[in-house]
Amino acid sequence: MKIVVIQGPNLNMLGTREQHIYGPMKLEQIHAQMKDVATQNGLEIEFFQSNLEGELVDKIQECYGEAHGIIINAAAYTHTSIAIRDAIAAVNIPTIEVHISNIHRREDFRQKNMIAPVCASSIVGFGPFGYHLAMMGMIQIMNEIAAAQEAQKKAQ
Repeated sequence: MKIVVIQGPNLNMLGTREQHIYGPMKLEQIHAQMKDVATQNGLEIEFFQSNLEGELVDKIQECYGEAHGIIINAAAYTHTSIAIRDAIAAVNIPTIEVHISNIHRREDFRQKNMIAPVCASSIVGFGPFGYHLAMMGMIQIMNEIAAAQEAQKKAQ
């Protein structure tokens, strides 16, 4: 089974930008930890980062028929992008959104979340550990789907 991790704008600057909010960990370190979890659980994992909204939409669409789960940090696009929201809804793949900071305790404009309603879950405010929680959540979701499919096969 395959999980695709999609990272939005400015996340390539983790470890450098606003460390008092996002901490010192670099994106590559987060991805290395996620890859370790994927390997331990026999999963394939792919990483993608872009600062461009259209590229994020394209990547979500490419997941259709190829991925079993998406973990996304749409970053600032969380609050503005109907296009990303619609892409997630269109592919109908279990998706967990992650935010390093607690977006609910930040500026007013960050209170609006365009993508949460089409995601299976949201993990906010746990720092980089939120990605580990997302991996555990996605593994659980995929196991539940596999069990339901197996039960359906047996019932036929």
